Amino acid sequence: MRNKPRKVRRIGTAPKTPLRSRPGDALLIIDAINDLEFPGGEKILPWAKKLATRLAPFRAEARRHGVPVIYVNDNFGRWRSSAQDVYAHGARRSARGREVVRKLKPGRSDYFVLKPRHSGFFATSLAPLLEYLQVKRLILSGIATNLCVLFTAHDAHMHRYPMIVLSDCCAAESDFDHNVALAQLERFCDARVCLSTEFSFTTRRASKGRSKDRR
Repeated sequence: MRNKPRKVRRIGTAPKTPLRSRPGDALLIIDAINDLEFPGGEKILPWAKKLATRLAPFRAEARRHGVPVIYVNDNFGRWRSSAQDVYAHGARRSARGREVVRKLKPGRSDYFVLKPRHSGFFATSLAPLLEYLQVKRLILSGIATNLCVLFTAHDAHMHRYPMIVLSDCCAAESDFDHNVALAQLERFCDARVCLSTEFSFTTRRASKGRSKDRR
């Protein structure tokens, strides 16, 4: 008889100790600027809408407390694109993910790193940016839990970054894919998995190169 796979709640499990912001935190938003126009995108859409509803206020709190917000986003094979081009493409009227993209529009004070593959660290400027910002811990969110979030987390772990994963601010095609990825992140990347509402911002820091977001 086969053992049943370990279950991890989509909304995460309550942390044993309170999770609070501290100097050196940065919020990574992975592939949320996404038109979702790919096979399986229709399955991610309902979860992506919930993600956006929860992530938008969390991002606002991060900004208010001086925590850098870094978008790490696929270039979708558009090698001449910029951050503005990627946003415009995802927010267009015909895009499946337009509602999510518009709700999570990057602000002027946010950072935007384009990536060509699954991991946010592969062939990108993310590593030197984190070094410049003196980041010591990453808070992960985005699409999809079992793909780009997972791959980015694996590389972050190899760079020895402690991680917090906001389970209700990540999305995948299914509960199974989402939950398996969370279990992998906990087991192999030493990530702390929690709800966005279980994380509190209690410290402030002066971030390099940041100005007040007037958007």
